[in-house]
Amino acid sequence: MGNANVGRLFLNGFYAVLDIFIPGIIARYFFINNIKEAFFMQKRKNIRLLAECGIMIGLATLLSEIKFVNLPFGGSVTLFSMVPIIIIALRHGTSWGIICAFVYSNTQLLLGLKNLGWIPTVSGKIFCILFDYIIAFGVLGLAGLFKKSLDKQPNRKNKIILISIAVISVCVLRYISHNISAMVVWRGLLEEPESLWAYILGTSLGYNASYMIPETIITLVAVPAVVTILSVINKQREK
Repeated sequence: MGNANVGRLFLNGFYAVLDIFIPGIIARYFFINNIKEAFFMQKRKNIRLLAECGIMIGLATLLSEIKFVNLPFGGSVTLFSMVPIIIIALRHGTSWGIICAFVYSNTQLLLGLKNLGWIPTVSGKIFCILFDYIIAFGVLGLAGLFKKSLDKQPNRKNKIILISIAVISVCVLRYISHNISAMVVWRGLLEEPESLWAYILGTSLGYNASYMIPETIITLVAVPAVVTILSVINKQREK
């Protein structure tokens, strides 16, 4: 009887171990598979996003070379060149918008290196690179700040108004950045320091406005098309 009881206890213990570990192994198997599946899905999503960003940056660069006006000391009026970067920002938010805008700013810097030739000082060149390119085009990514509000808007008219505000906002920031560059770059070139403000008011603001105002208007013209593009993409995502 003693041996029979021991054997019975052993079997009961063995079955208990199976009850604990077998479901655990199965659960872990499915958990690991789900984690792997989520990882690869996220990886595929990131690859698609990177591809989309690359296409939009390339498109923006191409459009930036279609110029209606090309000013001698930098600045031009282009064919919707800011629109692709703004679309990325509105679709994927501020982080991705700034990343794409930063890459785009570097392509603009490479295409506009000749504009640095008329700046005699190293500090002037550095400020020009920062405020006429990196920051000036980088602020386009801030359109992503309007993404959450845009996603909540079901009405097309309200979306147009919201994106128009986003466009005007980033264009004003870009305009300010260009003027900061002008103030710093020209400060060392002016013979009379007191003439700096006369230069700013009389030349810098007008020069930068001469291409930024048309650029802003052209971008605003594209806003209804941007709303349509975003709506089509969102509908395809829902399917």
